[in-house]
Amino acid sequence: MTSILVRKTIDVAAGPDRAFEVFTKRMTEWWPLATHKIGKSPATEAVVEPFVGGRWYEKGSDGSECDWGRVLAWEPPSRLVLSWEITSDWGHDASLRTEVEVRFTPTRGGARVELEHRLLERYGDRAEQMRGIFDSKDGWSGLLEKFAARAAAT
Repeated sequence: MTSILVRKTIDVAAGPDRAFEVFTKRMTEWWPLATHKIGKSPATEAVVEPFVGGRWYEKGSDGSECDWGRVLAWEPPSRLVLSWEITSDWGHDASLRTEVEVRFTPTRGGARVELEHRLLERYGDRAEQMRGIFDSKDGWSGLLEKFAARAAAT
């Protein structure tokens, strides 16, 4: 079976250390929680726990927590791999594990950030639909633009 994936690259006006920190520890500052959430209550925070096996989740205004995935690799400031355990119906399912790998490479002006969201074939009949969503302006393209703007502003 052919692997279905999305690849995105963006240059960030911040070094790899700061870019990694903004992507992980400060995700709440750039992730559009009003629209990109799966919990029932309004989301107030996006959390990536800083260790392999850590959770990636959202916190709700009512104190609830809703898992998005897990940390599979934590290699600051160069590499991060997260499992994405969100179904095509926008709910959490720990048995669905696609992967988001993010690499941070130094450049003259800051860092090049390369993101690969892979194993989308695990969505079965909806794999191409999900690839299209992840590959869109509302998907990783727009998310990385928000991230890059935040990293440059800090």
